[in-house]
Amino acid sequence: MAELLAVGEALGEGSLVTVAVKGCRLAGNRLNLDVYPDGCRQFLELFEKRREDVVRVEFLRLNCNDALINSTLGSLPVLESLRSLVLKGGHAKDEFGACLQGSLTTLSEDFGSLRCLAHLDLSFNSFSRLPSCITDLTSLRELLVCHNSLVGLPEDFGRLTKLIFFSAMKNQLRDLPRSIGELAALQRLDLSENTLQSLPDEIGRLGNCMELDLSGNQLMGIPDSLANLRSLQQLRLHSNLLVTVPASLASLPNLSRLDLQNNRLRSIPPEIQSSPFVHLRGNPLGEPEIPLQSDESSSEELGRVILGPKEDSFTVTPGGCKVILACGVRFYFPPGAATSSVTIHFQTLSPDPRWVKLRHHDILLSEVLELRPHGVEFQQEVQIWMPYTSPQTLCKREVVVRTFDGQSWSDLQTNVKRRGKPKKHMARCSVPHFSWFLVVSRLVENECSVPLEGTLLFSTVDPNIKVTFPPGVTEETRSVRLQVLPVSAEELEEITDDPESRASPLLCLSQNSTLDFLRPVKIQLPLPPGVTGLTLDRSRLHLLHGDLQAQTWDDITNQVVLEFTHLYALFEVTHFSWYWLWYTTKAYIGGIARKVYKRLRMYQVNFIALQRKIDPEQVLLQCVPKHKVDPVLGKLHDRYQGPEPSDIVEMFEGEQFFAAFERGISIDADRPDCVDGRISFIFYSHLKNMKEIYVTSEVDRKGQAVKGQVSFYRGEVPDHVPEDATKKRKGPDSHWLATLPIKLPKLKSHGGEHADPKNGFSFPPLNLGNAETGYLTQANLLGIAGRIGA
Repeated sequence: MAELLAVGEALGEGSLVTVAVKGCRLAGNRLNLDVYPDGCRQFLELFEKRREDVVRVEFLRLNCNDALINSTLGSLPVLESLRSLVLKGGHAKDEFGACLQGSLTTLSEDFGSLRCLAHLDLSFNSFSRLPSCITDLTSLRELLVCHNSLVGLPEDFGRLTKLIFFSAMKNQLRDLPRSIGELAALQRLDLSENTLQSLPDEIGRLGNCMELDLSGNQLMGIPDSLANLRSLQQLRLHSNLLVTVPASLASLPNLSRLDLQNNRLRSIPPEIQSSPFVHLRGNPLGEPEIPLQSDESSSEELGRVILGPKEDSFTVTPGGCKVILACGVRFYFPPGAATSSVTIHFQTLSPDPRWVKLRHHDILLSEVLELRPHGVEFQQEVQIWMPYTSPQTLCKREVVVRTFDGQSWSDLQTNVKRRGKPKKHMARCSVPHFSWFLVVSRLVENECSVPLEGTLLFSTVDPNIKVTFPPGVTEETRSVRLQVLPVSAEELEEITDDPESRASPLLCLSQNSTLDFLRPVKIQLPLPPGVTGLTLDRSRLHLLHGDLQAQTWDDITNQVVLEFTHLYALFEVTHFSWYWLWYTTKAYIGGIARKVYKRLRMYQVNFIALQRKIDPEQVLLQCVPKHKVDPVLGKLHDRYQGPEPSDIVEMFEGEQFFAAFERGISIDADRPDCVDGRISFIFYSHLKNMKEIYVTSEVDRKGQAVKGQVSFYRGEVPDHVPEDATKKRKGPDSHWLATLPIKLPKLKSHGGEHADPKNGFSFPPLNLGNAETGYLTQANLLGIAGRIGA
């Protein structure tokens, strides 16, 4: 929206006559096709059938993720009336939600004939060099080339003497041409998130420049000529490598903000340090030169970069550095890890069970961290420290960092410790390249290699559990993993309601080979609690075998030879899976074991639905493990009110559910997680399963309050919306979990007979979409219209 307003100010507005043409809109001198998946095809059809109208277009937007974009470009130079041209990528997303770059790498020389063009946006494309035809567009007032791969600007860039705004943020610019000082009309210059190491003195000739953003580069110094920018109001130099700045900057008469955060400034001129508009956080002011300590010890001094919450990239040089993100993630790049400067882009993603595949009994402890570019090899391994939510107990579990290579997940060797102030739980791993990362808590994994000579593997969780591999058990060395899930007598009794049933710990064995062993492998399991070899009733003992997914449990007691000592049961197998020893009077134990195993994977939770006290149309929905309900409600009590939490229900880690507003209440804004008025959730026991939603009513609330409800259903949002939950439904096909009441109060009227009708309504805050791509939805526009009135 800000971009559109700026274009309007620069270019002026004309009268609009709207004509609908096959799903697109030709509005007088405007043609906006970037929001349509087949916009380029529609343009080509328009150009063929209504050429006389199209050549008069002054404002044109096209989607550079469109497959026909290159075919379309050939027609554009004949649009000699064009004043604003937007050729942006970023409209499409990959499977992980990241914006895809457009396919443009160059423009033909014919584009230089667009002499009326005043606004050009080429952002989110694949340019490595600025096309030479750009400098022929001498009427340009605004030029945006953000999110490309530019390494330099043409030497004759100064020909664009009418330019008032230039943005090349998030590129790979290494230097600037000296002709940049010829842009006498330039008012705003954004060169942030590049790899600039120095600036030409000629930059001090931009006498009309009011905003200059050089943040996120590799500047170690700045020229004294910046003190000549007498019109400068904002100067952003944060996240560079500055060791000093000229004192003359303090004398700039109009400067209202000087951002020097996150540099290497150990001292600073008093004139600057005392200025109220200077920001210095993240600099080692007054600190002595000391080498790095602890796990990142090095004989060389490394720079430290601390990023703010709105930053999403940083640059690594061959000299190495330490980086701290606003979310708490830390990096250590040793000297020589990068052979040349490389810009790292990062983002945190909500875990989606469609590609974040958790194993049984895994607990997710963090969101997904994506680091780009993917697959770029470092010469030395880079250390990553990831903060995580600590499980209630780490006893008999371990925390690991898990990484995704685009095909599958694998666990990394991980160290955990508490660090920082205040102390946070951190998981550290070392990687040679970047991709996607998250932190999980898993069952402790003991692993060994089994050679031809045989070996012994035992559990560190329960040393009484042993696996003996005799000589000749395999022809080729293979890797074997062992995991143990302890089951307490209290848990078992609560689930089975049978105090006489007892069970040993669950044992899971797996290997990296699909072949059975050549000789039997001997397994030792402890007898169930309270049972000894002397008191054992063999008719009550059952050895169960489960498949790798633990979906079926077979009683194999009569298929193996069971031996007993005073404390242990021993038996032999040739292939691996789940094994479980039960002691019970029940005859058919397989179904009971399946029920118990399923319950061991589930969490007891409550749903809460609270409304903000000062704005009842803002509803907070959350799924909370039962032991956390009281603390959560205590924190929300001052700002929210609502009904008691729902009854307890059980959910799996990573299970999907959705919330549906019913009985006259609906959602009041477009949301990416909303399908047909249903809000999608994913339950993770140690993450915040919370969302705030603005609701409205289809019923006139001037005369009465609306008593509605929100219901929670298990599973994905269905194609057919379920009927309202009027009573508790049970049965194998039921997806209903809980229902809580929602009440929207009667609207109060203000003033007398001629009162403004808008005062009788409340509206949610404006949602203008994504600031970078600038989309607006119909619902958002209607919300704005409702506030502004006729």
